Amino acid sequence: MLTSPVRLLLPLLLVLAVHTVGCGDSQQSTEPGESREVRLPEQPYSTHVELGESHPTYNSIPATSGWHSGFTAKWGVHDTLIPDEVLVHNLEHGGVGIHYDCPAGCPALVQSLEGISGRYGKVVMSPYPDMGITIALTAWTFSDRFDEFDEVRITDFIEAHMSSPVAPEYSVDAPKP
Repeated sequence: MLTSPVRLLLPLLLVLAVHTVGCGDSQQSTEPGESREVRLPEQPYSTHVELGESHPTYNSIPATSGWHSGFTAKWGVHDTLIPDEVLVHNLEHGGVGIHYDCPAGCPALVQSLEGISGRYGKVVMSPYPDMGITIALTAWTFSDRFDEFDEVRITDFIEAHMSSPVAPEYSVDAPKP
């Protein structure tokens, strides 16, 4: 037989247990094309840093704002990691990043992402090892992360954020690398 205080707490405990079990990863979409993008706090960006120079940790992986280099990556597809300090400068100019993490290789995914990125002028695409998810989209202070290719979700993100006035220098083309 349950004691009186336990009997009174039992319904509350059951509600908490059901709520906790029902909470999943908010970054995973249940419907194709459904965005689960998040807006991150803007980090300081007024001072350029040299590659390798010490600075505070970014608040996202890949970075979406903050300390950045004085140069940018060329718009388009890259087959090597773009350092966060360079990527952030592209995002500051209203660019969008498409990143993928496939330790075992994923040529079909890379080809699909290249097809999308080739349709837009201010997009950089690159591998990004160890980000803990297969695909990450970045824009100034925005990120969307997911595991399965979703063309609608990717194009919607690009179209919502490319040259967005949220980016500090959205109307200025990135300087030449």
